[in-house]
Amino acid sequence: MKAGLIGGAIAALVALPGLGLGTLWDNSETTYGEIAREILLTGNWIVMHLNGRPSFVQPPLYFWIAAVFSSALGPTALAMRLPSALATTLMGFFTAYAVARQVGERVGIYSGIVLSCSLMQVIIGRLAIMDALLDAAVAMTIFWWFQAFSTGRNRYVIYGAIASACGFLAKGPVAPVVAVLVIAPYVLWSRRFERSQLPAPWSWVIGGLVLAFVVAPWFLAIAWQVDTHAVGMLLGRATIMRYSGVIENQSGPFWYYVPVVILGLFPWTAFIPATVPYCFGALRASNEDPGQARLMRLCVCWAIVPFLFFSAARTKLPNYVALELPAFAVLVALYFDSVVRRSGTRAAAVSAATVPATVGLLAVAVWIFARNNRLTVDLHSVSTGLIATASPIFLGSLVAAVLFAGPAARFAPYALGTGVVVAFTALSLLVLPQAERYKPVPRLAAVIQRDREPGDVVAIQSFSGSNALLFYSEPPVHVLAPNEALSGVQGESPRAVLCASPRAWLIAPRDRQPEAGPERRHHVVATDGRAALILYDGTTCGP
Repeated sequence: MKAGLIGGAIAALVALPGLGLGTLWDNSETTYGEIAREILLTGNWIVMHLNGRPSFVQPPLYFWIAAVFSSALGPTALAMRLPSALATTLMGFFTAYAVARQVGERVGIYSGIVLSCSLMQVIIGRLAIMDALLDAAVAMTIFWWFQAFSTGRNRYVIYGAIASACGFLAKGPVAPVVAVLVIAPYVLWSRRFERSQLPAPWSWVIGGLVLAFVVAPWFLAIAWQVDTHAVGMLLGRATIMRYSGVIENQSGPFWYYVPVVILGLFPWTAFIPATVPYCFGALRASNEDPGQARLMRLCVCWAIVPFLFFSAARTKLPNYVALELPAFAVLVALYFDSVVRRSGTRAAAVSAATVPATVGLLAVAVWIFARNNRLTVDLHSVSTGLIATASPIFLGSLVAAVLFAGPAARFAPYALGTGVVVAFTALSLLVLPQAERYKPVPRLAAVIQRDREPGDVVAIQSFSGSNALLFYSEPPVHVLAPNEALSGVQGESPRAVLCASPRAWLIAPRDRQPEAGPERRHHVVATDGRAALILYDGTTCGP
């Protein structure tokens, strides 16, 4: 339990500070946040809505939780991001707890540190998206089913089924599919080395019934309130079509996830070159602790099989492979434990020393990019925050390198983990709030909300942030085509929308202010950066 509490506390330290500062990021955060907000606007907890229309893109678990927080805290960034932060905290706790139960407290704590202080884990834990819920559910499913095959106890099968059902309600059937893709090869591999303690077949039957009992009611309610076609859209478009086809131009080559994993594990990526040969050597050794070998085989399957599965998918997004992070974290933690048992190694010290070198190279690259793109003024405005972010990782990795080389190696992961926690706290409190200057839509939406009258139309044209305008105003929000000739597929007719009511609010580029017609008066109410808020009023114009 101690390892779990430490893992959860570290996850909370990187996920919670400054969580509610600033506005939501467009596009995913505002989309999912608006769906959660419209649960409260419509009072409908069965059919999700976006922009006043039914939405059948994702299952409802994230939206339900965010709506509950919104009912207590208001529809704020904090309320929308809390589900992810809490799921990430739970994931840090459970990973450390499960590993400690299998191979000991020290490896469990190291696993919690590496997982919770990885770049991608921190990012996903601070965004208003459903991936953190999915990742936590998948991790819990895999660890419970791993325990079931390690002990033969039937109740762990059912616990895993409950976690898998939560993952299903978070993001669809990908949760049980990935868990099976990990557990099946692990069991087949382990049977070559030891006799598996198979749970009773009836436990899997009960587990399947439990999963169906948790998942089916919402889908049946959707079919009853709408039709079976809506269920097909949820299961087809959100899962099968994403795998077999390209959704929203989100494609990539087969090796797409290689740099994603390298960057997502930062700063612990530096230890992968030493971790890989250690793991394969340990798995080949006959004197390896059976518990560690068992866990290592699980994590090797967990790291490789889903990676290949998502690499073969035609639709690709970086967050898809975040559910593999616990596997890499545990493997690195096992390597750290071997270093401690050997009272430090030169290889671990060298690996830790590459982290400050990487940070220094990134700083030089950012400076060159900013100078070449004439961004030095913007870079200067956030330079203090960037220095405050990079310095703790730089110093923490140097201390870790020194510790890894000697008998105090057991403290090295704590040193680097502390540097990461301080760095991300500085990033959250000092750097990210400064990005608000580049998000004009929420501020212009506040002007609309302050001055709008019943019957006013709200629209946006040729400017990014339509979902932010929707979240920070009220539905419906009209997205206009760039011009009348392109109306239809690319958006609504500008003239038809701007002429549809006595008053119409439009956000557009400040250097391109469209006219609704010669008889329709318009004037700029406010400007913010490259955006202008235009009010159309006076005489209405014809179609």
